[in-house]
Formats: sequence, C-alpha cells, structure tokens
Amino acid sequence: MNDIVVGMGEALWDVLPEGKKLGGAPANFAYHISQFGLNSRVVSAVGDDKLGAEILESFREKKLYGIVGTVPYPTGTVQVELDAEGVPCYDIKEGVAWDNIPFTPALEDLARHTRAVCFGSLAQRSVVSRETINRFIDAMPDGDDILKIFDINLRQGFYTKEILCNSFRKCNILKINDEELVTVSRMFGYPGIDLQDKCWILLAKYNLKMLILTCGVNGSYVFTPGSISFVETPKVVVADTVGAGDSFTATFVASILKGKSVREAHELAVKVSAYVCTQNGAMPVLPDVYLD
Repeated sequence: MNDIVVGMGEALWDVLPEGKKLGGAPANFAYHISQFGLNSRVVSAVGDDKLGAEILESFREKKLYGIVGTVPYPTGTVQVELDAEGVPCYDIKEGVAWDNIPFTPALEDLARHTRAVCFGSLAQRSVVSRETINRFIDAMPDGDDILKIFDINLRQGFYTKEILCNSFRKCNILKINDEELVTVSRMFGYPGIDLQDKCWILLAKYNLKMLILTCGVNGSYVFTPGSISFVETPKVVVADTVGAGDSFTATFVASILKGKSVREAHELAVKVSAYVCTQNGAMPVLPDVYLD
C-alpha cells in the first residue's frame, strides 16, 4: 500500500471576465493534499487542444501528478458571467473531456494502491465518467482505514436521485453543505426535520464513518456515530471563496490519514479553509504553521 490519495473528476478552466483560472474540485483537493506531504494524484481528462495543454502545463508547474487522459473532446470550460450587481452566473459546458474519463489498466492499478479517494456528483453527469468513477472505487482495497469521500458538490441540474443514492452507498465519508442538505432532504423525503437530525439519518442509513456539514459563516459540523464536533467559522477578510471547500476536505482527510483525532482534523480544516478565503484563487501556498 503506497497510501496514495486521489482527487477524481472534472479538470477545467473557469472563464471569468478578467481571464481564465484553473478549476475543478479534484485538482484543488489533490493540490492541497500534496501540501501536507502526502502522495496525491489527480484523475481527469483534457482535450487534445490548447486549453488541455495549458491544464497539463499548470499541473506540472504545481508538481501535481496523476492520470489525466487526452480524449477527442474539447477541454472543459465554465463560462462565468456577472450581472449588473456583480452576481456570477455559471454555464458549465457539456460534452467535454472530463465527461469522458476513460477507465484504463493504469487507472485500475492506481485504484489498487489508493488509500483515499475524493469524488463528487458533477463528474458523474455523463455515463462514461460515472462508470469510471464507480469502477475505480470498486477496485480500491477493502479495509477500515480506506477512505472514500463523496464531496457532493451539486451544480446546476447535473445530478439525479439515483446518482446521489449510489454515491452515498459507495462512500464512507460524506461532505455536504447546508444548501445541498436541504436539496437532498427534499429529494429523499426528510422535510420538516432540523439539519442535525437529517445528518444523523444519512449517517445511519448509509453506515457512514463521518458526515461533514459546512454552513458557511454559521460554522461546520462533523458527525460520527455517537458524537458531534462543531467549530465556528473564523471572521476573515475574504478575497474570494474559490476552492475553500476543497481545501477544507483536503486538510481534514490529510489530518485523519496522519492519525489526528476528528476534532483536531476539524479544527485545522476550518483554519486552512478560512486562510484560503483570504487569498486569490483556489490553490494558494499554505503557510508552514498549518502543515506541521
């Protein structure tokens, strides 16, 4: 076991009015995991085009390694437009490279050496990538110390009850925010119950090790069977919130893999994600104080 940690799913460019920025939760997650000294990999796909070559070059610059296939589809982009009030509107292009991540012998071999994987719902909108993600998880080793993190990440209409239900069954750690929990509750028929009770229901129903609930400025919770951790969100001057959730997940997972308690992992994850909010972009270099 090489204790590899994998971020799996979309790799794309966020195209903003001021230019394009590297995006995609799996890359953000894998990058922050690597900052904690763990062996990380990103799994995705890009097109055989200029945008795809630029993603691969950006990964090389950040020493971000993985299996990123080149496929005959355009590299993914998200068009971000601002209205008169500056509120962003997202148009996530379909039929792109990361919708078509191939399952290869190399990917199967990586799965057999993976200690933890983080995946979301967005990359499962297409059948090809969905099947690849499921086959990867199924090829991972069994064991109590193997972590399968479903960072639900609902976007536009790119999810179904069936996809969410299957992912809940495949994972043993669920990360969800308060807005997503409301959406899931409506789909699964848990109306009129407070947020904490909904979390306990999901934890028990899907036999999860942990459920992480983030509530923005209202703090965050980690539920484990029989216990709950709550940490307030620090007040910081926000540059942008891009990638903050991914840095939270990565910090929490890295801490658990290094043997920290749930409470220690939770407290550090909150500090790191607050720091990332004070920086521009999703992948700032973290200060050493967080990496001990």
